Amino acid sequence: MTFVLITGRTIVQGSYVERKSHPDYHVEASALHMNPVDMLEHDLEEGSTVLVSSDAGKVVLQARPSTLLQRGELFVCLGPYANHLVGPGTRGTGMPDFKTTAVTIEPTDDPVPGVAELMRRCGGVPYEG
Repeated sequence: MTFVLITGRTIVQGSYVERKSHPDYHVEASALHMNPVDMLEHDLEEGSTVLVSSDAGKVVLQARPSTLLQRGELFVCLGPYANHLVGPGTRGTGMPDFKTTAVTIEPTDDPVPGVAELMRRCGGVPYEG
């Protein structure tokens, strides 16, 4: 099944914007919010690890139920995890498609990578402080 990934800010994510190496930032930024019925259909429990893939890339996230999402919608807050899924194309707008990225999911036993590991994967350096 293909899902639509929506990204955006959250209060917790925003409160750690200057402290991205903090463990609470990792927990917030690596959460994959899903409709509970979609979780049930994919045999996922809260905290299950899921490989999320798009045309731009893939990343392992932790599933969390959210009744605020419609079936077929997923939410990940803005940050390094979402950046591995949202493509760089802007279609002339100067802004990537943060609200309409097509993704697929599959359960996995792989661990959620840390923020520093994600930065290394894309050729960057880990955040400090």
